Amino acid sequence: MRKDGRVGVVGGSLGGLTAALLLRELGLDVTVYERSGAELEQRGAGIGLLPASYRYLVDRAGINLDEVSVSTKYIRYLDHRGRRVHEQAQPYRFSNWNTVYRCLLQCFGRERYLLGRECVDVRQSDGKVRITQADGDELECDLLVCADGVNSRARSGLLPHVRFAYAGYVAWRGLIPEKELGKDATALIDAITYYVYANSHILVYPIPGIDGSVRPGDRLINYVWYRNYLAGSDLTDLMTDCNGKLHEVSVPPGATQPQHIEELRATAAARLPEPIASVVRAVKQPFVQAIIDVEVPRMAFGRVCLVGDAAFVVRPHAAAGTAKAAADAWELAKALAVQPDIESALGAWEPGQLELGRKLLERTRRIGRRSQFDCNWTPGDPELIFGLYEPGR
Repeated sequence: MRKDGRVGVVGGSLGGLTAALLLRELGLDVTVYERSGAELEQRGAGIGLLPASYRYLVDRAGINLDEVSVSTKYIRYLDHRGRRVHEQAQPYRFSNWNTVYRCLLQCFGRERYLLGRECVDVRQSDGKVRITQADGDELECDLLVCADGVNSRARSGLLPHVRFAYAGYVAWRGLIPEKELGKDATALIDAITYYVYANSHILVYPIPGIDGSVRPGDRLINYVWYRNYLAGSDLTDLMTDCNGKLHEVSVPPGATQPQHIEELRATAAARLPEPIASVVRAVKQPFVQAIIDVEVPRMAFGRVCLVGDAAFVVRPHAAAGTAKAAADAWELAKALAVQPDIESALGAWEPGQLELGRKLLERTRRIGRRSQFDCNWTPGDPELIFGLYEPGR
């Protein structure tokens, strides 16, 4: 295809930045439009760093993974008394969202990374994509990549019938500096540590510090605790913040109603093994995310495409959401490099990414059912290994 085309990327998170970097390397004129008025930051967001997630950082940016992530050697399970009941060798890498974002943004630069640019309407005509922004400005490009996340406005406009599906449970999340836990952190640094009980499970793992430091003492201990809440009044009350605002997907740190945090800590003390309960109790500002599914029938629309969470929203159990967004971007760049035009490239790209999204979504649904409802989660089951394409891969 011609390499002088203009590309707009809506959404400047990890998937959007990866797409922008790869398409710019093809020689395309790429601009990122981010609706936030400030550079992005996510407090409390530890991420599993799968090969697709770090591929750009290693292959193109030459970044040493040991400088941006923490490696663990084992998967470990505890019983209620804190005793090790299962352990297996399984290397993983974990980072935090902020660290990966800063690396990708530094690679892309800030000149064409435009903040405060919310896109509210997309139209196509005469081989062009025309974007209307919230301030009334109109932009034109040859290809629009929509990477605007879970609450994608682009998805809503292109696929108005697609809705969130609540999974029946939420993820409570929180971070605590390793040094604040003292000796209690020692047993949690070299492994991802699980505790599984009836209709619930929690996992704990280390990630870099907020500033990206991976030095001992600077690292953070991250927990994710999956707990069931009935749709309706129970969920609505949980997702209503201390100012009375109802959140559809996530209540940010510092906004959760105090009674829910008190209940969380009390339940941790009563139900969790002490090494894990101590982490939950110590976190000052835990936050909650509703676990939702989004499945789309299409990802390509003429000269417009959906990538990452703007298309499929999958449950976190495979640690593959970030990797899926990156894989969408890599495959898009590959298709654009070999196809004669944009429409042909998107047509060639879409089937494989739809298949990947559907398979990943079904696998994470299956894992979630096992822990939260069927109660047949078995330590050591190979299906539980993190991976994008399949467990362990």
